[in-house]
Amino acid sequence: MHPFSKNADSCRSDRLNFWLSTAFGLGLSPVLPGTCAALVGLGLHLLILHSLPVSGQWPALLFFFILFSALCLRLNAWAEAYWKKCDHQSFVLDEVAGYLLVPDLFRCDFMCETLLLGFILFRALDMIKVFPANYIDKRLKNRWGVLLDDCVSAVYAAAILYFLHYIR
Repeated sequence: MHPFSKNADSCRSDRLNFWLSTAFGLGLSPVLPGTCAALVGLGLHLLILHSLPVSGQWPALLFFFILFSALCLRLNAWAEAYWKKCDHQSFVLDEVAGYLLVPDLFRCDFMCETLLLGFILFRALDMIKVFPANYIDKRLKNRWGVLLDDCVSAVYAAAILYFLHYIR
């Protein structure tokens, strides 16, 4: 039986879970679904930079990181049952949360630097899975592992941004 063929309330809930889990369908991309989904975080970052005063930007970024992390943890079991696989490539809330952690950690006067360079560093590091992200990805096959390997990649991306900022 198809997961959306249940009663009306269950069907609405499954559809909402599906669209949230796939970052509004971006995780369904046949090419780099995680990168496409991380664009949601990039878009939120850009929106926050252009719509809030500097004093409100960090709290807003932190709020959205926590929100997407909580959604990732909450919807992981549903996604695993739906796709019959732990950390299916279409489940991409971890990539959204992971990107949003980069500007939360890298704070400087030039926040626009994190838009492109932070995005590229985060996605590259998330794909490469530098230790301990690779260990987490291989050994921690649960909702925490799905989220934490992206958080490790975000920490590395922020550290590289700080290093680059320092040597300039």
